[in-house]
Amino acid sequence: MKVTLVVFCINEIDGMRAMMPKIKKEWYDELIVVDGGSTDGTLEYCKENGYPYFIQEGKGPGPAFKQSYERATGDIVVIYAPDGSFEVERIPEIVKLIKDGADIVNVSRYAKGAKSFDDNIATGTANWGFSFLARLMFGWKITDLLYTYVGFRKSLLKELEMDTDLITLNQILLLRAYMAGKKVVEIPGIEHKRVGGAVKVPKIRTAFVILNTLLQERFRSQRRRLNAART
Repeated sequence: MKVTLVVFCINEIDGMRAMMPKIKKEWYDELIVVDGGSTDGTLEYCKENGYPYFIQEGKGPGPAFKQSYERATGDIVVIYAPDGSFEVERIPEIVKLIKDGADIVNVSRYAKGAKSFDDNIATGTANWGFSFLARLMFGWKITDLLYTYVGFRKSLLKELEMDTDLITLNQILLLRAYMAGKKVVEIPGIEHKRVGGAVKVPKIRTAFVILNTLLQERFRSQRRRLNAART
């Protein structure tokens, strides 16, 4: 199975320099760096090191993910943020689990054996709260809905009708995969402190999008069950 590694970034020159050399080329068949409009030397670093990249259309992680997935030619897609918070060692573990039969693998900061060194009281509470809502609303034992360190079979995008560029695209993918009975595996992963750069996601606005996503996906699941029962 061919593996595509998607690296998403914007103004992450320090993280790129620190983390990209740690990613072994044998871990992937295709590398896609998607950039949100860096001005700090990130693109120049990619050119110097031969990392293929493209500049996304539109702003935010949602369009970055959607456009990267459309370009990916691998059977397996793994998402990686080069800001220093994602453990590179999880990449081959994710790939192996999918090759062994998993449909999607979610790295969790809150699973047994994991920890977040980047959380503060506000972010930790929000992360726990939204994961708790997902457990409550979907009857799912997921421990970390929002980390966005995931790998999946690319075929899921078409099968689960993933035609969206919302910032919660990967959360929607997780929820739909679980509700469709796919094999969703969660593994522990330590979230380290960021290496330079700053968090770009607007927290309050994103919180409303996450809540709306949970509600919409819950209603979608109910509608599909009702339609199935009528046919």
